[in-house]
Amino acid sequence: MTDRKRRFLAGTMSLYIAFVFIQSLFFKFTDSPETQYIFGTLDAWAASLGFAGLFAPNGPFSQYVVGSAELVASLLLLAGLFTGRVPFQAAGALLALGVISGAIFFHLFTPLGVQVVNTDGSLDGGQLFALACGVWIASAGILALRRSHVLALLPFGRSHTGLRRS
Repeated sequence: MTDRKRRFLAGTMSLYIAFVFIQSLFFKFTDSPETQYIFGTLDAWAASLGFAGLFAPNGPFSQYVVGSAELVASLLLLAGLFTGRVPFQAAGALLALGVISGAIFFHLFTPLGVQVVNTDGSLDGGQLFALACGVWIASAGILALRRSHVLALLPFGRSHTGLRRS
């Protein structure tokens, strides 16, 4: 693949991730009913396992913490895209992959489920989950395209190739 195609693909995927994350910030930072439902469901589930408050508004995995991580990932992706500093793009994709992997896990393995309840009581038809899957694929795609820059971000990546010791 040519460098131009690689840049175009990584840029398109960066814009997609940033769009999905940034448009969701309004819901997370304004305590929208959808966000209250999602994080309330997760907090009730965590409480049933003995971890009450894990997803509460002041908890370590609150909507504000998750939203802040999504904002940082978006800023890194956009900074990498518009300044040409690929390591920023790689770092943003790595953070986005981590955040969205958690979201997908909680959709699949908790009472939250794939379909989320809208404010009018209807189900979203899995739209939020589908967007999360798209973000996961795009993040993984950027990391694959920028793998040499991802390795440079890792402790062993600057002085070693792979995991081999010198």
